[in-house]
Amino acid sequence: MSTQSVEIIAESGHMDADALPDWVFPPPGGFTADDFLRMNTPRHTELIDGSLVFVSPQEKWHTRVVQMLAHELDRQTPAGLRADREMTVRLAKRQVPEPDVLVINEEAYDRVEPSTYYGPEDVVLVVEAVSPESVDRDRDTKPRKYAAAGIRHFWRLENEDGKTTAYVYELDPATRAYALNGIHHGVLKVTVPFDIEIDLTAVGRRPQ
Repeated sequence: MSTQSVEIIAESGHMDADALPDWVFPPPGGFTADDFLRMNTPRHTELIDGSLVFVSPQEKWHTRVVQMLAHELDRQTPAGLRADREMTVRLAKRQVPEPDVLVINEEAYDRVEPSTYYGPEDVVLVVEAVSPESVDRDRDTKPRKYAAAGIRHFWRLENEDGKTTAYVYELDPATRAYALNGIHHGVLKVTVPFDIEIDLTAVGRRPQ
C-alpha cells in the first residue's frame, strides 16, 4: 500500500496517518506472502500486488449471502470436497486474497498445517460477494488473480436493487482467463464443479 493509500484510508476512517504503525507501510517492492502471513493484521485484511487492503465494515446483505452460500455449498458438496468461508488463499509471491466463500478438497480442509491459508491447488471454486467498497477488486482485480493461479471456477454475487444475482465463470485454459457461463436470478443451478441448486431469494431467511 502506498503512503497515499494509507492517507486515504486514514481520512476515511478518522485516523491520523502519522499514528499508523510502521508495518502498514510496505518495503520497496511491496510485502511478500511470507511477510503478510507473519503479520498481525486486522481481520479480513488482504495482500494484493504486495499492498495491504483493509476491508470496510460489512453490510447486512454481504454477511447474509456469505453465510447462506457457505452453508448451502457445504451441504451440497460431494464426497471429497468441503466449503469454507473467509479464509486466505496464498496465490503467489505477493498475492494473498481472502475469498468470501470457497470450496476446497477435503484433505486441505482437514489438515492441521498450514492452519491460516489454503493454496490454489486446494481450491475448486471461489466466490466473492460484492460490497460497495470492493466493486473494482471483486469484478476485476481478484478474478484476474484467481484465474492466473489456475482456480477453475469463480462466482460473483451482487445485490441488484435488493435482489441477489449470481455471475458464474469458468476458466478458459487457452486464455487463462474466466469466461462467463451464466447469469442467475432467483435460483442458481449449475452442474459444474458439481450439481448445485441454491435459492438466491433465500438470503437472510432462517435455514430450514
